[in-house]
Amino acid sequence: MAELKFEIEESLIVLSENEKGWTKELNRVSWNGAPAKYDIRSWSPDHTKMGKGITLTNEEFQVLLQELGNK
Repeated sequence: MAELKFEIEESLIVLSENEKGWTKELNRVSWNGAPAKYDIRSWSPDHTKMGKGITLTNEEFQVLLQELGNK
């Protein structure tokens, strides 16, 4: 299996933190050198490990913001 490469290009929001110091965050992340996308997932305190999450394109993120604004 190929190594997963990532770079957090912009930290936007820390949504929560658990008792072990892991934080759920909204960031802009570049995966394997691709352009950064919006990403929501849990991260270890040093950001070397991650939990499952969701990645959104710019367009998907804009739709999400628009629909949340309509609620």
